[in-house]
Amino acid sequence: MHKSVRTAAFVGILGLASASIALTGCSGSTSIDAGSGAPAADSCTDGPITIGIIPKLGDDPYMTTVRDGAEAAAEDLGEGDEIVYTSPSEATGAAQIPFVQQLISQGVDVIAISGSDLDGAAAELKKAQERGIKVVSFDSDVASDARSIFVNQAETSELGTKMLDSMSELVDGEGQFAVLSSTQTAVNQNAWIADIRSRISADPAFAGLDLVDVVYGEEKADVSANRAKELVTKYPDLKGIIIPAGISLPAAATALDESGDLGRVKLTGLAPASLISDYISSGDVQDIWWNVTDLGRLTFATAKALASCTTTGAVGETYDAGDLGTYTVGDDGVVILGPATVVTPENVDEFAF
Repeated sequence: MHKSVRTAAFVGILGLASASIALTGCSGSTSIDAGSGAPAADSCTDGPITIGIIPKLGDDPYMTTVRDGAEAAAEDLGEGDEIVYTSPSEATGAAQIPFVQQLISQGVDVIAISGSDLDGAAAELKKAQERGIKVVSFDSDVASDARSIFVNQAETSELGTKMLDSMSELVDGEGQFAVLSSTQTAVNQNAWIADIRSRISADPAFAGLDLVDVVYGEEKADVSANRAKELVTKYPDLKGIIIPAGISLPAAATALDESGDLGRVKLTGLAPASLISDYISSGDVQDIWWNVTDLGRLTFATAKALASCTTTGAVGETYDAGDLGTYTVGDDGVVILGPATVVTPENVDEFAF
């Protein structure tokens, strides 16, 4: 049996009081709470499931690669699981709310969301939980009481650490650098920035580094390019920029290459390695990256395990993720995909995305 995949771009908000939409992909032991269109709170599904995926931005290549990984995992399993990919046009928690509401009305088994901020959609996600819909966050967390498991690509502290280590290496441990983040409410990026600040203040190895500014690209390539150019103009002695945002790093690298500033100013951060491979090969940019497709596969496996009650998200529980192996739920319901890699000229060809 082949799964069906529906990519939805909802433009209106269906009220939760609207008529229930019957599940098209679910079978097994799932029961439906009459009047809500959602599984009953104590439901477990031993057959096909429907998973609604809500990214920060639907056309972000990173997010579509996560989606593709989830679809591939569902196809491999061959149980007729259905994936609904529905996406806001701006990266805010408020923009995600109507999509959570839509998926509740649709009666999906699991919602998988990359949180634009911790609390923006938390109230609606809790409503989903009350109706028996399991909630998984991936890539960027939401409030811990609004989901069962957070599938993190790597340890939060590891990513901040690797970005700072990379920056220090690129500038020989001396000079001014800035951070070009995505939004002021980006949960994961704020955690990385906090870790970077903490290490600079506490570790003598970074005494020669001076973090002069943190600016935001608003999840937009043109804004990110302009912010990068503004930084090198505002700080003529700037030696580097840490850019923990997949849209912003390629945009900034291209902008500074065109302005002649790349090389004098080194860049590191997070982005699809394939989009900046030439800049990595030249030695002007480093990248901290992981297998994004596998993040989608693990997100799907986690959703499937929650829907079937193989795991509840309790600390210490384990579940099978197919070819990825067995995963253990850590503190606060966090599951780690695996360690990230610093992408350099020596290994850049290993990263297809």
